[in-house]
Amino acid sequence: MQYEGVLQKMQTELGSPIQYYLVFEDDFLHLNQLLNKRLKIDFIKFQCLNCGRDRPIYRQGFCKTCFYEIPSAGDWIMRPELSTAHLDKEDRDLAYEKKVQLKPHIVYLANSSNIKVGVTRKTQVPTRWIDQGAHEAIEIVEVPNRYLAGITEVALKNHVGDKTNWRKMLTNDVEDENLVEWRNKLKAFIPAEALEYYLESNSETHLEFPVLRHPEKVKSLNLNKTPTYQGVLKGIKGQYLIFEDDTVFNVRGNEGYYVGITVS
Repeated sequence: MQYEGVLQKMQTELGSPIQYYLVFEDDFLHLNQLLNKRLKIDFIKFQCLNCGRDRPIYRQGFCKTCFYEIPSAGDWIMRPELSTAHLDKEDRDLAYEKKVQLKPHIVYLANSSNIKVGVTRKTQVPTRWIDQGAHEAIEIVEVPNRYLAGITEVALKNHVGDKTNWRKMLTNDVEDENLVEWRNKLKAFIPAEALEYYLESNSETHLEFPVLRHPEKVKSLNLNKTPTYQGVLKGIKGQYLIFEDDTVFNVRGNEGYYVGITVS
């Protein structure tokens, strides 16, 4: 069977294991059902997720022009501490920024390759943890805007990491941690403005990914260098497809690439 469309991050559904879907404009693939099947991926063209043009993708699925102009690619996306909507101050589009920034946000600890601190909108729990390939996670604070979440993350990352080692995550070179203990230990470093939002009583969330076999030595598929690839799907973790020959494909990292996928 053949499918065609522009790549966007896989949609997920919490379950044991997590269910993954690749959604195109006119079709979708339930990827869990494709485990042990051969997939062929053909890169056809670029399609910017904003303007839709066939221009090289710069970052986050956008061409360079859109990336530097549209409000959903502002610096505050990657660096929440730069949020200014709570001050009524515009970055690129105040109405959009208020809609996103002035919503409940969670600062959390997740363990995918090591303990890391992160920020997400409350509506993105547990999707954010799934996308990072975290097998366990816990909330630390729930604050009313993105700025407070950002300054809390900045304060905590002096004491705990804020990056995932994606190779370790994919090879499953991970250890369980006591996240409740970690959260309690980090409480002392939460900024005064956010301390009242500390979550004392919530428990760890555990996540199970549909992986039949973890890669031993990760090889990353780059569609610019290898526009056609085929392999047997052996697992899905984070936003990665894992193949039998240890090739991994970062779906989110290839947003804006228009591809054909053949299943056999």
